[in-house]
Amino acid sequence: MAPPRTGAGTNTSLVIAERVSKSFGIKPLLDEVSVGVHEGERIGVVGLNGGGKTTLLELLAGIAEPDTGRVTRVGGIEVVTVTQRGELPAGAPVADVVLGEDVAEHEWASDARVRGILNGLGVDALLDRDVSALSGGQRRRVALAAALITDADLLILDEPTNHLDIEGVHWLADHLRSRRSALVVVTHDRWFLDTVADRTWEVHSGRVDEYEGGYNDWVYARAERSRLADAAEERRRNLARKELAWLRRGPPARTSKPKYRVEAAEKLISDVPPPRDSVTLSAFAKRRLGRVAIELEDARVSAPEAADGTPGRVLLEDTTWRLAPGERIGLVGVNGSGKTTLLRALAGEVPVEPGRRIVGKTVALGWLRQELDDLDESMRVLDAVEEVAGHVMLGDKELSASQLAERLGFSPARQRTPIGDLSGGERRRLQFTRVLMAEPNVLLLDEPTNDLDIDTLQQLEDLLDSWAGTLVVISHDRYLIERICDSTWALFGDGKLTNLPRGIDQYLERRATEAKAPARKAAPAVPKPAAAQQGSAQQGSVQQGSPLTPAEHQAARKALGRAERQMEKLGKREKQLHAAMVEAAVDADRLADLNAELQQVIADKEAAELEWMEAAERLE
Repeated sequence: MAPPRTGAGTNTSLVIAERVSKSFGIKPLLDEVSVGVHEGERIGVVGLNGGGKTTLLELLAGIAEPDTGRVTRVGGIEVVTVTQRGELPAGAPVADVVLGEDVAEHEWASDARVRGILNGLGVDALLDRDVSALSGGQRRRVALAAALITDADLLILDEPTNHLDIEGVHWLADHLRSRRSALVVVTHDRWFLDTVADRTWEVHSGRVDEYEGGYNDWVYARAERSRLADAAEERRRNLARKELAWLRRGPPARTSKPKYRVEAAEKLISDVPPPRDSVTLSAFAKRRLGRVAIELEDARVSAPEAADGTPGRVLLEDTTWRLAPGERIGLVGVNGSGKTTLLRALAGEVPVEPGRRIVGKTVALGWLRQELDDLDESMRVLDAVEEVAGHVMLGDKELSASQLAERLGFSPARQRTPIGDLSGGERRRLQFTRVLMAEPNVLLLDEPTNDLDIDTLQQLEDLLDSWAGTLVVISHDRYLIERICDSTWALFGDGKLTNLPRGIDQYLERRATEAKAPARKAAPAVPKPAAAQQGSAQQGSVQQGSPLTPAEHQAARKALGRAERQMEKLGKREKQLHAAMVEAAVDADRLADLNAELQQVIADKEAAELEWMEAAERLE
């Protein structure tokens, strides 16, 4: 953990926004907003998609300037920002982006805090790669690691939990709580928000409402605000009824007398606030589901083959899994463990050979993919809805595609918008709507909460709570899984599908146990007598056939990569020293110093080669 800075724990202001306004086109996102961030505060920012959360963060960080008002930052403070649209330098090595170009490996490798950040975010295995070769999720984790390694006074993070698995979200929450720096974070992960934040800002209707505490405190406070608003609305309506009744009773000849009464009534009516941008997710008609949903029998599920034709690794071997009608399953595992591939196998897109996939005759499958590329960006919202169905039955009422789109949060004007102009949250909402309109009775959901705001998540959970079909959901949102799923299953990389009776807590406990195991086995070797070495060799020959656990395999691969990088670096230094010795041939003192360094480099290189061979043997 970084050492405390002078003044930590005081109420010193770091950033103050005074009466700031910001508009895009004719839409005001922020209207004379005044907020402040103080030293040591951890603030969670919530609100609807497109409501101005990211804009507020960019104003506080100095990335954007307000139309009116001003943002003041205390001189000398370090502010580090990770936004959703942040870019990394093309062609740069990951190690240079995260650690800096001039930082030697021994400097950061000896720092337990830096090693913990790299390992916690899974970036340690990417250090020798080029930024341009990374996926979107890997790039986000690299940017996040680069920010966390700094000793910033203020961290500003926009959706940092995106592309993290449940274990990564848990680690990030613990890390942020251990830091002394202030934090402003936009997140839709309710568990993360409740764990990290000690204050919550809700951005809506151009305003920012502030609440003490995290998600649970915010929900209670907002419910109380709604109760008070309902009471005020009821009083307003009663007063309006009295005013309008009085006007109706007044004789026509006295219409000039009660002019102030007419104005008061009109003021009451015009004071009705516009409805909040809420999403109506109604229960769609469901087809009957028979005794069989989807079953995998004696199945082998493998990852897709590589671009060079190399077969993908086996994810599940000899697995039998029967999804019963009405079963609700949460599927968890680290990134790359094969969760999406298993979902594709259930959907029939990945073969299970040997083995077989059995599908009930009445199954109507709905699959929400993680990617948003299944929508034609040139189509309008209304066209995308009508492509699935022109009409849909909601209960006993038939709605047109336009009426349904409006109920799902797309105004008539917004229905004419090309899909390419929608935000990520709006695309996800449209994608989910299209899936449900097909009236499925088996739902496969791959990260359904990505890009959705908290209000929409609550509506989604309310819908899925009462949905009667079979459900399999992959999500890093712990809150979602614990609410809508009846059982939790995990992929640990051991070729098995494991049931977790105690849910996410059991998953995190097992992952923590596996993470500690390789650390004990990877302790530095101590020289042994010849007899002991012979005994160890015999023992190793007996155990050679035993397969590595996923954690041991990952540790061996990390050791292999670390040794390769070390050998490459030492090899370059060895060449430089040989060249320098040639130039210093007439300088005896200089030559002696270079020779001493060369001998040390050669010794270090031999040690790295030995480490590489040991790691390679473990992987064979």
